[in-house]
Amino acid sequence: MIRVFAIAVAVMIFGSSSVFSCPVCFGAEETSMIDASRIGILVLLIVTFAVQGAFVGFFLYLRKRAKLIADIDLENEWSELQGGATRT
Repeated sequence: MIRVFAIAVAVMIFGSSSVFSCPVCFGAEETSMIDASRIGILVLLIVTFAVQGAFVGFFLYLRKRAKLIADIDLENEWSELQGGATRT
């Protein structure tokens, strides 16, 4: 296992730059295929950030709702302790 990892690191460090590029992009001219790849990557990034933003929004909504319910429960408990009188 360590030997495989060491070989992979050595190839990445001492290998040529073609190791890091795909056959479509390496040395290719600006073609419509490269433009389509860029647009595809952009769409995937947008979808990823939209899903992550939806998760963040959902948890912020849950936090806000939990705080509202806690405030209502506190108000009800306070009014019970005051003998049914409302707090102003």
